[in-house]
Amino acid sequence: MAPSYHNANSPYGSGDPYYNESSGYITPMPAKKRTSNWIKFGIPVAICVIVAAVVGGVVGSRNHNSSSSSVSGAAGGSSSGDQAAASASSAASVKKAIGIFPTGTDSLYLLPLYPSTTNTAAFTTPTFSTDSALLWPDDPFQPSNPSPTNVRPDRPRLIAPTYKWQVLSQRIATDPYLSEWNDTIFGNATAWSNLEPVQYFMDGSSGILDNCRYVKERVKAWSYAYRMTNDTKWVNRTWTELQYVAGPDFGPNNSTKWNPSHFLDTAEMTAAFGIAYDWLYDVLTADQKSTILQNMLTYGLSQGVHAYQNVISGDFSGWWANNITGNWNCVCNNGMTMGALAILGDDTSGTAEQILGYSIPNALTGCALAITDDGSWTETANYWYFGTTGHAEMASSLMTAAGSDFGLFTVNPSINLTGFYHMHTSGFGSLFNYGDHGPNKYSSTANSMFLYGDHYQQPQYMLFQRDQHDAPDPWSMFWYDITASGAFWDGLSLDRFFDNQLDQWAAFRSSWTDENALYVAIKAGQLQNHQTHNDLDLGDFVIDALGTRWAGELGSGDYNSIGYFSSDDQESQRWLYYRKRTEGQNTILVNELNQNVNAEPKIVNSGSTGEAQGSSTVYQVPDQSTAFWVADLTSGYNDTTSFLRGIRTLNKRQQVLLQDDITTSQPIMWRMHTNATVTIAANGTTATLQIGDNTMQVQILSPSSGATFATMDPVRFPDDPPLPAGAVDSPNPGVTVLTISLSPGTYSLQVLFNPMWEGMSASDFVTPPSVPLDQWTLTSHN
Repeated sequence: MAPSYHNANSPYGSGDPYYNESSGYITPMPAKKRTSNWIKFGIPVAICVIVAAVVGGVVGSRNHNSSSSSVSGAAGGSSSGDQAAASASSAASVKKAIGIFPTGTDSLYLLPLYPSTTNTAAFTTPTFSTDSALLWPDDPFQPSNPSPTNVRPDRPRLIAPTYKWQVLSQRIATDPYLSEWNDTIFGNATAWSNLEPVQYFMDGSSGILDNCRYVKERVKAWSYAYRMTNDTKWVNRTWTELQYVAGPDFGPNNSTKWNPSHFLDTAEMTAAFGIAYDWLYDVLTADQKSTILQNMLTYGLSQGVHAYQNVISGDFSGWWANNITGNWNCVCNNGMTMGALAILGDDTSGTAEQILGYSIPNALTGCALAITDDGSWTETANYWYFGTTGHAEMASSLMTAAGSDFGLFTVNPSINLTGFYHMHTSGFGSLFNYGDHGPNKYSSTANSMFLYGDHYQQPQYMLFQRDQHDAPDPWSMFWYDITASGAFWDGLSLDRFFDNQLDQWAAFRSSWTDENALYVAIKAGQLQNHQTHNDLDLGDFVIDALGTRWAGELGSGDYNSIGYFSSDDQESQRWLYYRKRTEGQNTILVNELNQNVNAEPKIVNSGSTGEAQGSSTVYQVPDQSTAFWVADLTSGYNDTTSFLRGIRTLNKRQQVLLQDDITTSQPIMWRMHTNATVTIAANGTTATLQIGDNTMQVQILSPSSGATFATMDPVRFPDDPPLPAGAVDSPNPGVTVLTISLSPGTYSLQVLFNPMWEGMSASDFVTPPSVPLDQWTLTSHN
């Protein structure tokens, strides 16, 4: 793992153990045994989302095993008596009887750990109950002709109107998830209230984004705590925070205080002020409201008007509003929208109306269209969090404030699929975390899954997200539908193929509920048009098994590096940095050169035997179960006549075959990054990987001669083009590159991955036949 640092530059202040000096990413320690599924009492829940995004090669850091410290009782486990009672109950009674599904977690990756027993009343088909006692009351605000500037007469307007607050305590008493989340929110609010206000820190090209997102998290928690208790100490602490970040000691004393040159910062801080203004409206004094409103106009909304108008006039300093599909568009438009909705009616300058006239149509083209037709996010799996959080907050705020989403949910018919994208990018050792990871997720979670699950009637989205460590959040208290019941995995396919030309990828697994199960993901897709967050990574793959990641990703480089975001052109300085170069990926390298950014890879073939997990948390893989994926990556390489890469599961999804059929006139190098200790056999054709107590053997099946394993350090080649003057490449401690080098020629390079599963002997593993990739079928390796 990368080291953690105590750094005064952290938004937590000096001594923060969750701030990585070299990257800003969190380096969490393994979670200890506890009686809650979620981090609570002082550690902001949202930051744990990026446990797997640690710079420095968390590509499978260490084993995590549930056998030693699964917790039972009210937090998840249930006795046989509880099981029997639950089986005879309604969906609501089931939840009450067994509590929270997961039994806790001691995993490095804070995964939910599911009990091995089967509760047929609880672990069943995902559905929504029609029990009227569990439904929200009808919203009294039902405009017949919604308009963004015609807002509900009562407060709050944003996310959670009064009629929902009025029944929230009752719902908390009914639902174990809401109860646990409520406790967590109050724990965080209490811990944060004892800290000094967030300190100003300009983090290079990332600006003050961490500062602003942390302020937003604090304001949400404190405002929530006030509305649940009517205790004005939370209002006073919020006011102290807002005064500070709008005062003379926070940034420059002019209109650029919230750093509009990096507009994410401005947007997130404006959203924070909007939440405080709206949720605390009834208790703030007239002077406090006037001050907050004026600060929002000066440092936030007026800057937004300038950005929109600059784009219209051809000055693209507000580039995020210029036909950009990605997280910037979502976050920026959302911050402006939440701020404008909060002060609408009190703002006599007309700025709020102006903003809504710009932000909604802009988001319809730039934010809502950031999801491709198969549900993938156009940037990366990590930037999905930022984008969907912005989209969900904006849509929810518009619906509650003005009675309509104004097309944010309907303009793109594929938004309803993006929950499946998130679920299938979620492995057992991390996300399929290709490309950049982004900054700290202080104000971004996967809780958009709750809102999407409700709007698109996808209960599995809700059931998946409610068990995750980032679920506790004030938004969850209102977006989560307590009528959702069942198990997200019941009927959920083990495999999924995402074939949009921009993001071609696939994911296979052997279970949804066993943290030690197999997970394989692989990608092709175009190498441009990802908001410069991608790598040169055609053919890149990850493998999880035995509770850890064996082949994995290095993640982001230093965002402040010279030219890191210069462009995605072939000669971009971005491609000089190891983590972005082709040699920094788990793929084939030809002549030690980067892949061609103009590549147009094609999916040649793919298939799955189509198994879906049933209601049990213990899934037995059928004998003939398999999945495979083959892509033509030829266009990504110079001096290469043909190149197909394929991957498939074997032997009841206990083994993985990776095959490269390639013809090239230049030297070839197969590369895989791992945190394992690597031992290569004397004949060079078998490598033994060790992480903790677990082992994986990697074997070269073909060619039968001339191919051997070697290891390298994860650093640039000596003959690579030099880095920009003064630039330094990010180190990758603890990472080894497993390689195979071949001379120019024609090969079918076949590599077999054998995790050493408990109870399996050498004779239980299979050696697959040699089949050309263009002849792969579901039965070709039986």
